[in-house]
Amino acid sequence: MLKRLFVSAAVAAGCLASALSAQAEPEFTFVLEHVLGPKATAQAKFLEPWAKRIEEQSDGRIKIEIYPAMALGGKPTELYSHIRDGAVDLGWSALGYTPGVYPRSEVFELPFVHTGSAAITNMAIQDIYEEHLSQDFDDIKPLLIHVHTGQAIFTTEKKIESLADVEGMKLRAPSRTGAWMLESWGAQPVSMPVPDLPQALSLGVVDGALIPHEVAIPFKIPDMTQYAIEGDQGVRFGTLVFMFAMNKDRYDALPDDLKKVIDDNSGENIAREIGEEWDAIEPRGEEIFAKSGELVTLSAEETAKFAAKADEVIDRWIAEMNDKGVDGAAIVAAARAAIAKHSQ
Repeated sequence: MLKRLFVSAAVAAGCLASALSAQAEPEFTFVLEHVLGPKATAQAKFLEPWAKRIEEQSDGRIKIEIYPAMALGGKPTELYSHIRDGAVDLGWSALGYTPGVYPRSEVFELPFVHTGSAAITNMAIQDIYEEHLSQDFDDIKPLLIHVHTGQAIFTTEKKIESLADVEGMKLRAPSRTGAWMLESWGAQPVSMPVPDLPQALSLGVVDGALIPHEVAIPFKIPDMTQYAIEGDQGVRFGTLVFMFAMNKDRYDALPDDLKKVIDDNSGENIAREIGEEWDAIEPRGEEIFAKSGELVTLSAEETAKFAAKADEVIDRWIAEMNDKGVDGAAIVAAARAAIAKHSQ
């Protein structure tokens, strides 16, 4: 009888262990791919904490596997289609890598619309998203549309102190509207993803680049440049709009309680927090650059000259949107009003 009790107890313990093991197995394992390296702000301050939060709030039912630097293959320009077509479940990338796919959302990349706070612009994006931007994302499930703090002009040899100094310089453009801005200043834009920039600088393919400090640091850009230029009162020369998105079918397949976990960690629920992470890191990047290079701040007069020329870019964008049957001026006005509201 005693032996039978021991056997029964052992069997029960084994069943319990099996049940607990089965319970610990995730119901959904999602692959998250992005375009930057594992030490980039996007992964360290956003994607890794986000994935951990999702796993914890789902009680382990969702697991997120992160693959940086397009580790699963393909180019940064292809990540949007990877998400849309289900090659990956989740992805983070810059909208500028697929120009024309998200035309409305480019409004926040237009020069001097965003001026320097990612947190403020992120909240502005949430304000106008449903009315003005949502049509850009019909074929994917956007979790967050956001920006970084904004671009300084990094140069290898030439110190820029006036609009005239930019004339003829070959500068890396992060997006098509960034290229238009450089053209309006008389520079020669060279478009490329940021992972290609270090080689382009070292070989003299470009004389400099539009890039934020927080991105410049992990790519060793301070080692290849002497100057970093920004506008009066820290004004930046545009920004990039990023998408963090999910394949629609993967999201739709989730039960309602797990959809809620995703939703609770999306959109306006995280927009300010993520912006503040970017804003906090940018000054640290400036401090690192200042140890080997010179930080240059343009005068108010010269900053106004850069902005006046860049108005041509906004006019060009509005005309292009109007040709598509979209009221571009209304989107620009809404974006500026939302940024002004959150700047108070």
